Amino acid sequence: MHSGVVTRTELLGSGETDSSIRRAIRNGDLQRVRPGWFATPSADPAVVEAVRRGGCLSCVSALRSHGLWVPPGYDSVHVRTSRYAMERGSTTCHAPGRPRPVTTAVDTIPLALACAARCMSAEDWIVVCDSALGRQNWSTDELRHRMGTVSASMDALLRKCDGRSQSGTETLARVRFRAAGFRVEVQPAIPGVGWVDLKIGRLLFECDSKPHHTSLENYRNDRRRDRCALVDGWMTMRVTYDDVMYGWEHILTDVRTLTRTDRHRIRPRSSPW
Repeated sequence: MHSGVVTRTELLGSGETDSSIRRAIRNGDLQRVRPGWFATPSADPAVVEAVRRGGCLSCVSALRSHGLWVPPGYDSVHVRTSRYAMERGSTTCHAPGRPRPVTTAVDTIPLALACAARCMSAEDWIVVCDSALGRQNWSTDELRHRMGTVSASMDALLRKCDGRSQSGTETLARVRFRAAGFRVEVQPAIPGVGWVDLKIGRLLFECDSKPHHTSLENYRNDRRRDRCALVDGWMTMRVTYDDVMYGWEHILTDVRTLTRTDRHRIRPRSSPW
């Protein structure tokens, strides 16, 4: 009950009785949200809102609640319903196939992803799928199976997912580079350097985030890696979150400039730059 919203069935299954539930309501330890559904004082307001409106938290809202990285731009509460009527002010979501009953306050990650396929852009959906694959240690086939009904368009996007991605911006960069026609390697191990985010020829592309690249230790390690890469004939391009999210056209222009001059291609060590 990490969301703080629970059903009567769940409460009874945990050892509560109808009389203890009524007592908890009188004492202020529980609040009746709708028939058969209850919330604690510390319950997630978004989950309470979703249940009050006749459904459960789903789609991008549930994915965010599960701790997955969701790109900006999805701020409304996304609700999946069964037989209860909806109120205005939220986004109603449905997964492919037959409607599924609402039995928990927050949809599972696979079901929320299935709903999100209809609400998110293609590349944003790949981002959250990558996040789920990495966080849950699932294969793409396992995620596909857990989703249940998968449309042809969802299946096509799943084939573009890669659980090795270490961040949402890395996923976006990979998807966008490949869409632009580049051959991209994901998380390759470079001798003397270590694992890098992406590789295009001998261009090493690193997506730097504040939490993992601004400490003194990380700052020093990044410079050591870049120095070793340069000595061994690699080029390193480091970009920030803002670069990927709000300045992608500049990144793409720079990489295209490098590829037009053929500087990114791997040559024998004896060849000149």
